[in-house]
Formats: sequence, C-alpha cells, structure tokens
Amino acid sequence: MNKDSTIRIKSLSGGAAAAAGFMAAGVACGVRDAGRRDLGLLFSELPCETAAVFTRNAVKGAPLCVTREAIETGGVRAVVANSGNANAATGERGIEDARAMQDLAAEALGIEASEVAVASTGVIGVHLPMGRISSGIRAVSDELGEGGAGFAESILTTDTRVKVAVVRVEVGDRTVIVGGTAKGSGMIHPNMGTMLAFLTTDAAVEKSCLTETLNRVTDRTFNRVTVDGDTSPSDMALLMANGAAGNEPLRLDSPDYPIFAEAVEGVARTLARDIARDGEGATRLVEVAVDGAASEESAAALAKSVVGSSLVKAAVFGEDANWGRVLTAMGYSGVAFDPDGVELWFGSIKVFSGGEPVPHEEAEANAELAAGEVKIRARLSEGDASATAWGCDLSYEYVRINGSYRT
Repeated sequence: MNKDSTIRIKSLSGGAAAAAGFMAAGVACGVRDAGRRDLGLLFSELPCETAAVFTRNAVKGAPLCVTREAIETGGVRAVVANSGNANAATGERGIEDARAMQDLAAEALGIEASEVAVASTGVIGVHLPMGRISSGIRAVSDELGEGGAGFAESILTTDTRVKVAVVRVEVGDRTVIVGGTAKGSGMIHPNMGTMLAFLTTDAAVEKSCLTETLNRVTDRTFNRVTVDGDTSPSDMALLMANGAAGNEPLRLDSPDYPIFAEAVEGVARTLARDIARDGEGATRLVEVAVDGAASEESAAALAKSVVGSSLVKAAVFGEDANWGRVLTAMGYSGVAFDPDGVELWFGSIKVFSGGEPVPHEEAEANAELAAGEVKIRARLSEGDASATAWGCDLSYEYVRINGSYRT
C-alpha cells in the first residue's frame, strides 16, 4: 500500500458486480427524470463480511442510520440504492421509508432485512415516493445479473459518467477480484465521504482485517478528494467480502495481505480520481502531490488545502500559473513548515524555491494548466513523507448547475 510497491495490478471492467458471486442491476422507477435509471440493487449470493465508513456530517440521511444498524448486526450482502432523492432531513417518516426499502429488498432476494444496506442520494428534505420505489425494487430484483452497468448508472445524480474499477490479483494459489462502483460529482469534500462507493471482493477476509483495510484506504483515497468544500449527509463506502475465491481468510499479518490491500486501494484510488475528474462543471482533473513532509498526515493536509482552494481552482480554470495561491493555501493548512524550504512545480516547470520565485517563462507554466490533467507538486524540507490529493478546477458551469439544482 505504498507508492513504491512493485505489485502489478491488471485493470479489468465490471465494477462492483465483477467479483465472483456478486450481481447487480438498475432500473428506472420514476424517482427522478423520466427514463433514467434511478433504483439499483447489488447482491452477493453468499453471506459477506462487511466494513463501512460514513459521513461525519452531523446531519445524516435516514439510510445511513438504517445501514449502520444492519452492519452492527452482522455482514450485509445486498445494497438497495436510489438516486434523485437523498431521504435526508425527512424525520421519522424518512427512517420508516429506509426500513421499508430494506424490507422490500430482503423479501425480493429471500434474505433477512438485516442483510440489506440502504443508500439514497439526491435532493435533501423531500420524502421518497415509496409507491415508485416499491415497484422499482420488485422490478430490479428480476434484472439481477445484467453485469453491473445498470447499477452504476442508477446511483448517479449530477455525474456525467459512471465510475467503475476492477482489479485481479493472485492471493496464494487463488485468483481474487476486487471491484468497485461509485458516484460523486458535487458536495465533494470528504471527511468521510463524500460520495457513495460500493467495493466488493470474492476474497475471504476476516472482519477486523476488512475494517482496518477500508479505514486506511478511505483516508488515502476518498478522503483526499475535494470538489467544492461541501460534505454531504448521504456519504458512505462499503467493502463486502464473500469468500467465493476460496482462499484462506486474510488477516493483517497474512503473507499475501499487502497484495490484497493494494488491490483495494487501487480500486478506490481510481474511483476517487474519477469523482474529482467529474466534479460539477469541471474541465480539468487537478492532482496535488506533496513530499518531504514530516508525516503522511501533514502531507495530506497540505495537499488537500491546495486542491481545495477556490483561488487555486479558479487559476487552473483560467490557465494562470499563480504559484502564490498555492503557497498561501499551504500556509493556512494548519501544518507547520518552513516556507523557505519549499519548492513548487506546475507540471515540469519549477516556479518557487528558497523563499523566492524561480525565473521561468510564464507562458510555459500557464501551458501546464491547459492539459486535461493538471499536476501541481510541492517539496518540503521537513522529512520524507508524501501524500497526493485530487480535485478539479472551478468553472462558470459549477455556479449554473448549483444555482438551479432543484429548479
């Protein structure tokens, strides 16, 4: 799980339904725009060990409360999710509706309600149209096994594309698959979250190991993404392991655990980058890398401060290599460091070192911001730790989208 690993991960396709024993589907049931898939179901034919992380926003959607209870009871093996309506700030009726979704999915799948996680994303403060949801759950259960593309589409809100990732690795003498499907475009500023992410694997993994893996992976991937500084009340990430691969259950001290852990992190990193790339109104993916920090936590805080700066984001959109905004964002990150020991690059162009500007061609530095993927790098003189964060530029389109989100 470190950047210098020599483990090679083969990229595949299929998302959360790619691992053995998992299937998924999505249908349109009228929660949102006519004809768009808005109700999805993910199901494991085998029982699962499950780990989860949830938003730290004090306002939490009703589905999160219901899902947390289910996971505390045992492992969940199914997820029912809708888009277009967050079922958040909806009072007791919201809890009742989330439980009804859980019960309906369990009945359709022939499992216990406590084995079903519930997720909702969309407009806050509106009750779910349960008649349509009920019909949708019955319909989507009949479509299971269609490969996962419908499920990936069904959870989207303002996203412009589906977000899936799958890798295959060898664990002992077994082939193990880790897959993931996510959504996220706006209200993206993780403290866990800010998105829905469903990760699956056919590996056998002990519960404590699965939980530790997801917590660490979340901190290194999903929690290093920011689009707009807003953290949603609906965010969750689930990691479900059904053991279909037949390997000996993995523990943190298992010889092959690092291979599995890197596979999970690889899937999550791909999804996190895709969320940043698809930020509302975004025209560029922005990657900020910090090295030479005193600790990984410090490096991450510095990188997130830069990638989350509205001024830096606007400068990227305008192709203006204003390095002063980068240095200033580092300065208010809350991390102690020596500014005179900082070096800054826009792409391959070094712009700052030793406390003063480095002579360079402005046009060349500005050109580094014109690419679809912009890289900003900072090197400190505090230690040998590093971290990377991802975000996007800030365009006029972001204001248009969010100025008329409900209308």
